[in-house]
Amino acid sequence: MKISKLGAIALFSATLAAMAGPASAETYRLSQNTSNTTTWQKGAEKFNELLGEATDGKMEVRIFPNAQLAGGDQMKQTEMVSRGSIDFMLTSAINVTPLVPELAVFSLPYLYSDYDAVDATTSGEPGQKIEEILKEHGIIALAWGENGFREVTNNVRPIKTPEDMQGLKMRVSGPMYIDVMQALGANPQQMQWSETFPALQQGVVDGQENPIGAVIIPQRVYEVQKYLTTWHYSYDPLFLGVSEKLWDSWDDQTKTTVEKAAEEAMEYQKEISREGTAKGVEFLREQGMDVYEPNAEEIDAFREATKPAFDTWSKKVGEDLVKSFQDTIAQSN
Repeated sequence: MKISKLGAIALFSATLAAMAGPASAETYRLSQNTSNTTTWQKGAEKFNELLGEATDGKMEVRIFPNAQLAGGDQMKQTEMVSRGSIDFMLTSAINVTPLVPELAVFSLPYLYSDYDAVDATTSGEPGQKIEEILKEHGIIALAWGENGFREVTNNVRPIKTPEDMQGLKMRVSGPMYIDVMQALGANPQQMQWSETFPALQQGVVDGQENPIGAVIIPQRVYEVQKYLTTWHYSYDPLFLGVSEKLWDSWDDQTKTTVEKAAEEAMEYQKEISREGTAKGVEFLREQGMDVYEPNAEEIDAFREATKPAFDTWSKKVGEDLVKSFQDTIAQSN
């Protein structure tokens, strides 16, 4: 069969297009813990967008919300990334503490007072130490994002003093928060986020604690909770991590490209999370929530009440590590 000159050119062009197009893209899987309405999802989408732009579409990230690849189990998700079964994950530090207890250092009760202190640790020596610890578990932390300062909501009463926490059934996300809630006299219930909204809806638990901009608003917690107290009792960073097995398979140029995309994506995610938090209290009031903003003296009462949990977890994560965080925070003030 003869092929005309024009036909041959068209066939050659089509072959080149197929080689350069989406079919030749390397697709990776990224698992994140929350729904597709959150700043977590938006940060993951930004990472995919930036990576695609930087590689002319040769690298693509498929995003799976609600820890779907691990059946909703956030600890299993971390283990799967560690083994190389999942390529990337965007998760909060506290969700990784069952596997890597040192990450609880970020969330020690009342360790931080503001964003400057947070940024000083994630961008400084303390953050580097945590990245080294994660690498020992087969995970490369590419960049730090933000879940934020965790605030408390419930359906029983306003929380103004530690005594107001007595007997409340509180959903928590990790083992450290179990100790914190017990120190306050509450009844903690550890459960996956995917189970939490229906548990709040059905009254299985009275309340929960999470950041405003990253979770309470985008996950519409205000639809099933009446009271909010902005007690800023614990901070929770996100990190975008990649399996060390996959990381080691790349050349230096690819590593640099991936890391740069991750850093830009997480800067974007932090920015929109903080914007959402800044506007969030007024929005939640408009939605009918009863918002209480404690003063410095009231915050000190919560700090004192949660000190036993702080001391317990300081020993678990390592007192030298805690001191490096405290020293960096002191220098940032």
